Amino acid sequence: MNKICGTGVALITPFNVDGSIDYLSLDKLIVKVTQNGINFLVVLGTTGESTSISKSEKQELIKHIVKFNDNKLPLVLGIGGNNTNNLIEEINNTDLTPFDAVLSVTPYYNKPSQEGLYQHYSAISKVCPVPIILYNVPSRTGVNMSAELTLRLARDFNNITAIKEASGDIDQIKEILNNKPESFDVLSGDDGLTLEIIKNGGGGVISVIGQSHPFEFSSLVNHALDGDFMNAKVFHDQLDSYYHYLYSEGNPSGVKALLSLQGICKNNLRLPLVPISNKLYMDLKNFLDNEIN
Repeated sequence: MNKICGTGVALITPFNVDGSIDYLSLDKLIVKVTQNGINFLVVLGTTGESTSISKSEKQELIKHIVKFNDNKLPLVLGIGGNNTNNLIEEINNTDLTPFDAVLSVTPYYNKPSQEGLYQHYSAISKVCPVPIILYNVPSRTGVNMSAELTLRLARDFNNITAIKEASGDIDQIKEILNNKPESFDVLSGDDGLTLEIIKNGGGGVISVIGQSHPFEFSSLVNHALDGDFMNAKVFHDQLDSYYHYLYSEGNPSGVKALLSLQGICKNNLRLPLVPISNKLYMDLKNFLDNEIN
């Protein structure tokens, strides 16, 4: 049975005021999500600001999370890039023993063709010792992985076992869901589309809001996976009001602001990312206060 299903969270990387990694806040966050229904953790994804974390910091962060998690939840490691040879080298030089899968985003900026994407993942598949989750997020990468290509990869490579689909194109996602091999999972990459994707056969989500609201979001997913769409929609509607605050000025700026208001971490990011504007922060604070009261 695939361990990577249900509700996963793409962990933020908390920072201290001096820019160093705030491990105490990270531990607090992991405890929160572990105790509130989250099924797996994604380490060093986009939400974790992986592009602005050094190689040595990544190694230390991985070591810390693996030790602190202590096999409580399955772990997924973000390993992606737009230089295939470098990516192969990184996979070969990373101890993936503690991880149940890697999440590998489509190459960004250089905008490969669909055949280029196929050859990229083919090369990764041949060297990766753990399952691979494709990650399609054209709003960030500038290239969309078509449903046809996703299905081709799913059929051709046994260790390509899932996709995190964040294209926002529900017709494209439905085409994958309707034609995929039984062993291949589709995970929502958009919190707001999770219910719709599971309704159509999706296996879960890699979530952002799942770390600020782990109980509510995992409840949404669990109800939906059980076919109880009425109760799933109750949680969906409850969380839907947060998405403007979380995403209108970018991710993870929004969720870090929310987590700081919840007392989980400080509202610090690394350049080129910055905290959300004071206006949006105060709007979020007022909204949160009203929700609590």
